[in-house]
Amino acid sequence: MMPKPTTSYHLYHKFFLYSFALLSAEAFAPSSTALPLQLQTTSSASSSPSPAASSTAVFSFNPLKSFFSSASQKGMMTSTSSQQAEQLQSLTASKLASLGMSSSWDEIRSMLESKQTDDERNFRKNLTKGYGKASPLHKLRLFDESNREEDVKVTLYRDSASWCPYCQKVWMTLEQKRIPYRVEKINMRCYGDKPMSFMAMQPSGNIPVAVINGVTYNQSNDIMYALEEQFPDHEPLVPDATDSSKRMFAQELLRLERQIFSAWMYWLTSRDGSDGRLRENFISTLMEVERALTSMKGPFFLGDKVSIVDMMFAPFLERMCASLLYFKGFHMRVASGKQSNYPAVNRWFGAMETLESYQLTKSDYYTHCWDLPPQLGGCVPEAGSEPFQNAINGLTQGSWELPLSPHNGGIEPDWEWAGDDNASKREAVERVSANWEAIVAFAARGAGKAGFPRYGAPLADPNAITNDAVHPFVSVALQLLCQKLLADDDGDAKCDKAMKEIAYLWKKEGGDEVIEKVVMSLEYLRDRTGVPRDMRLPAARQLRAHLNWAARVLSSA
Repeated sequence: MMPKPTTSYHLYHKFFLYSFALLSAEAFAPSSTALPLQLQTTSSASSSPSPAASSTAVFSFNPLKSFFSSASQKGMMTSTSSQQAEQLQSLTASKLASLGMSSSWDEIRSMLESKQTDDERNFRKNLTKGYGKASPLHKLRLFDESNREEDVKVTLYRDSASWCPYCQKVWMTLEQKRIPYRVEKINMRCYGDKPMSFMAMQPSGNIPVAVINGVTYNQSNDIMYALEEQFPDHEPLVPDATDSSKRMFAQELLRLERQIFSAWMYWLTSRDGSDGRLRENFISTLMEVERALTSMKGPFFLGDKVSIVDMMFAPFLERMCASLLYFKGFHMRVASGKQSNYPAVNRWFGAMETLESYQLTKSDYYTHCWDLPPQLGGCVPEAGSEPFQNAINGLTQGSWELPLSPHNGGIEPDWEWAGDDNASKREAVERVSANWEAIVAFAARGAGKAGFPRYGAPLADPNAITNDAVHPFVSVALQLLCQKLLADDDGDAKCDKAMKEIAYLWKKEGGDEVIEKVVMSLEYLRDRTGVPRDMRLPAARQLRAHLNWAARVLSSA
């Protein structure tokens, strides 16, 4: 279970200037040089805090111990150790061949492509061109071939992790209005440094920033209204000027958005008294939101059509659902068809999730609940919240264990709009196999060394040193994991057998040290798979659960 956060509620900047981030550059991005931040606070990468229970085995002396130790500490190998490692790699390849398992990432890509839909197969090509279904990996967004790159008039500077709420609402606005744009990704202070070129443009360092038709805008609301004014031929998000009553209601709703934000912040970052005043204040304000939504004929704040009001509310209501459940045991969002004290709020979420602009930017509870404390100076847990923390952190059976429980046991609604289980598995394999070298190197930081200097996010360490020695073995474990994700029932049993055989081989010929380092690497990757930066929630749950499967089998050897 995660360490208890500090009870301090000092806020970085003012309430409405705070930003969120979990990870940095993308391990799952096209570039093999882009790696996410590994998240840890202890003195060594191998002892980083893990929200999920470790399945690491007990280790003893073995022939490769000196090799792995020297590689981990010094980042180099002796010639003898290199020969030992090469021998184990050769034995592994022979074993995989005898079992009929692939040991080539090219073969795994071919297996994936044989199962993908046309849209899935074209994902990477469209990503480069700026076309296709929206993805956090897009750095150029043209939507379709009717738009040309040279005509793009907007550049959005947003956080590398895809998790700043102020960036999210601008990002959603661009997508909903289908305004072509470029993306420049900027680190947040809690997990990295900002480039001098950005600081020259935005001395405060705050994000988002947008350059629109050559003019720089450095506040999210200013950006959104500039987009509305300067792109009148795109979908309008502000009520028509002739509808004064709706415009006035929109202003009232925007004031309500700030009120519920403040009520959330005070409760989340404080320990409530015996009178429950902070809880009651939040519930009272949430009921005002419920009544406002109920007063309209449609599911959105202003009726049947999404508006700028929905864009303003969305990032914070989303984070309220995650954080108040995790830290306070307060349940706002329920699965479809379940009873709720806030039916209009739940109906609003359902309507938002029909929009590609929201689907693109939506996160999961796990990411938010590890993202918020470093940004807010701490979120304070209260009695009764531990079962929810366990489920969100993957400690509850069926959360990150196979078979997965629907809706994480009622904790977090499934993303049914994201496709079936097979589609989610294909998405996970696509992200891993497309950038496997970077992902292997990142995962092996779990068996490496912590970096310096340290950053504020409890799970962030952009300067950590990978353990080169374990790369080949982590790669094999991920290859078998990907084949299991793609397998039918017969193939699934074959993958189980293969992982067991490889585990016994590594233990016999390489010793416990090999198993230890690979398991540490797999758990490290599991705990740092971010949504939506790396993939959507259903794919992330599949990947996390299959990483647990691999770690458990290896540890049982």
